[in-house]
Amino acid sequence: MKKNTVLVIAVVAALMCGLMVGTFCTKKLSQPDLPKPELSEGQRGQLGIDKNINEAVIDRYLNRTDSVYYDMRMLEDPANYEMIGGDRYLSGLVEGFEVIPYPYLANVEGLPEAVGKSYAGTTLFTHKDGQYIANYKESQQILDDLFPKDKNIFLMCGGGGYAGMTKNLLKALGWDENKIYVVGGYWYYEGSHNVKVKQDDGSFAFWKIPYHDIDFSKLTKN
Repeated sequence: MKKNTVLVIAVVAALMCGLMVGTFCTKKLSQPDLPKPELSEGQRGQLGIDKNINEAVIDRYLNRTDSVYYDMRMLEDPANYEMIGGDRYLSGLVEGFEVIPYPYLANVEGLPEAVGKSYAGTTLFTHKDGQYIANYKESQQILDDLFPKDKNIFLMCGGGGYAGMTKNLLKALGWDENKIYVVGGYWYYEGSHNVKVKQDDGSFAFWKIPYHDIDFSKLTKN
């Protein structure tokens, strides 16, 4: 076989390989459009939980490059969520979700009386008279960095309350509500991407959790 013929065959093979890789990459990167957020009915809707993207189907929407995923619970919550069938500890989470405790973002309101009071310490914002007031000069910047406006935002917590409160906060401060999905509660998750944090001996492997800490001592008060 002549050298020129071999060269032509090699070039054609390389081009075909490139086309195949390009097609694969396009398929891999293409992501189906998300349904517009829609409230569930009844009490779940009052918490802000989405009708279409929730605990039952969240596995279908994981690992999107156009989205961020946050669980809004504390590692240990002062509120006694066991009184309503929940868990005060972050005993597990859905794979791909990172943790940002909502009680550090703004004051907690409207919890069921049975669970008592949640965290009532320092927060980035104070919700008062329908407005969110920044307590630190860096408060808005922290939200901007954690919740990019050009991404879809999937929110979970234990039962759905903290996730719904987070969406209310973001909406009030300028985020597009149609890009924020309140997935609901980990307590009701039965999918195949469960990361168990509570060990068989009752201890907690909190090091498994991608956790965003807020060091208030390093911030500047307004």
